[in-house]
Amino acid sequence: ERYKALFGTTVTTPVFGVEVPVLAHHLAQKDKGSGIAMICTFGDLNDVIWWRELDLPNRTIMGRDGRLISEAPAAIESTEGRAAYAELAGKTVFSAKQAMVELLKHHGALIGEPKPITHPVKFFEKGDKPLEIVSTRQWYIQNGGHDVELRARLIEVGTQIDWHPEFMRVRYENWVNGLNGDWLISRQRFFGVPIPLWYRLDDNALPLWDQRLVPDESSLPIDPSTDVPTGYTDDQRGKPGGFVGEADIMDTWATSSLTPQIACGWEDDPDLFERTFPMDLRPQGPEIIRTWLFSSVVRGHLEHGVVPWSHATINGWILDPDRKKMSKSKGNVVTPNEVLDTHGSDAVRYWAASARPGTDTALDEGQMKVGRRLAIKLLNASKFALSLGGDGSMDPTAVTAPLDRAMLAQLADLIEEATRAFDGFDYARALERTEAFFWTFCDDYLELVKGRAYGAAGDEAARSASTALDLALSALLRLFAPFLPFATEEVWSWWQEGSVHRAPWPSVDELGGAVEPHPLLLQVAASALGEIRKAKTEAKRSLRTEATHVRIEGNAASIEALELAAGDVREAGVVAELVLEVVDGADAGLTVEAQLAPEETTA
Repeated sequence: ERYKALFGTTVTTPVFGVEVPVLAHHLAQKDKGSGIAMICTFGDLNDVIWWRELDLPNRTIMGRDGRLISEAPAAIESTEGRAAYAELAGKTVFSAKQAMVELLKHHGALIGEPKPITHPVKFFEKGDKPLEIVSTRQWYIQNGGHDVELRARLIEVGTQIDWHPEFMRVRYENWVNGLNGDWLISRQRFFGVPIPLWYRLDDNALPLWDQRLVPDESSLPIDPSTDVPTGYTDDQRGKPGGFVGEADIMDTWATSSLTPQIACGWEDDPDLFERTFPMDLRPQGPEIIRTWLFSSVVRGHLEHGVVPWSHATINGWILDPDRKKMSKSKGNVVTPNEVLDTHGSDAVRYWAASARPGTDTALDEGQMKVGRRLAIKLLNASKFALSLGGDGSMDPTAVTAPLDRAMLAQLADLIEEATRAFDGFDYARALERTEAFFWTFCDDYLELVKGRAYGAAGDEAARSASTALDLALSALLRLFAPFLPFATEEVWSWWQEGSVHRAPWPSVDELGGAVEPHPLLLQVAASALGEIRKAKTEAKRSLRTEATHVRIEGNAASIEALELAAGDVREAGVVAELVLEVVDGADAGLTVEAQLAPEETTA
């Protein structure tokens, strides 16, 4: 408010007589000194911000040797000003500060006596001297930091990608909208991909920066430190009237941003590139959305006019058991080898796949133990199912028993649901649903059907059971293969050719269009068997104890479903007489009364 009337005017600097504008910026400290900051390019990072955001000219006086440059900046036009600068030229920052104070005194421009102050400055790593910012020539790729139209296009390009999870797109948009400068890609290092061009030299062997010698695209890649531009010979390198190669290399993101193009054979295999680019998927971490993902999008857009892939899946972080980020300094890092050796690869993979895309998850060895138990159960259940003697034909028309058809119908629903989940990159959902079905399959269906599979109800009923088991096992192994790759491969080798990981993804068609005979069939059959076994357990009797009479009551829908599996319930529960009765108004549950055969006594 104090200086608002001066905004947009100019003032003249003391000593050098340079006219400079008066501008407003929120980073000026209104309560410090006069409340006015003298901006130079560059004293500190605030100066860099002001220079960029206020679009100021770059007037460099600091050389790479840490001394003030010998030539006065062009902005100093007066003879007096140039003479004053000559007293500073070549001095270090420390000496120039002292000389500047004397110049201000001499010109009567100093109010009061100088006083030492303390203020924060940046120091270089492991050093005891403050950093000085030096202006140098650098290479950039336009990314919307200065171009509003390009920024808007890159925001729109981001909407062409299917993000998994969707909310990660916001991080991309926040980054693009927050850009205030183009993408600096040059680095002053020894190792890396060189920037491929040269510069003409003048008669004093100094580079003519605006006279670049650019190689033809067909000659790439080139190394300007060893290769020679067209029309020149190697003995002209570094000589007056000759050439010099660009010394800078590219930042690592400048090359890794071309990962999709390079992997697809860009420039090397046009046929492969035509068939594979753009790619389908970019999987990556959230912290490099702003670097790898964004830079890849920029390169795809500028070079090809397309997004480099259709989908982007963003993983979460692995945290320690207390949900804190792992770091060496905290001493809470767990290396993969430790848990792999303890729990096995399938168990660790199961735990990792249980974390949804974009969600951080804690290192949970308890969950790994669950995965190990699941893998062992898969091995044991598969061995049992295969022991029931299926003929290997896996002909779904042989599945005639209602219980078997009900199981396959639910398996068909699982295949559709898991396929949708994978199509949406929600692998955790696919695992969750497959695991839930598998435990029901083992605990309920296998127990209900094993008697019939052994032939208790005749050959046709046994073939129905064994074929259904073969079909289910084949599909389940392929559904579990992405999560338990070793256990599934082992079981597959027991009865199938090749690798489960090369087998086709299961489909509903291979189950013969299984139709659910009754939506409650498996549920009520499992419930009835469970209640019968519970009665035996509570009586402290063996599960093979005969139940001489079992009466089951329920509503019409439950009893109707149970009638379809009555034979399997009798066989699995060792029931001599089974009575089913509809009770009007009954809830969804079953009421089971079981009379057990008397225990045999020894005289």
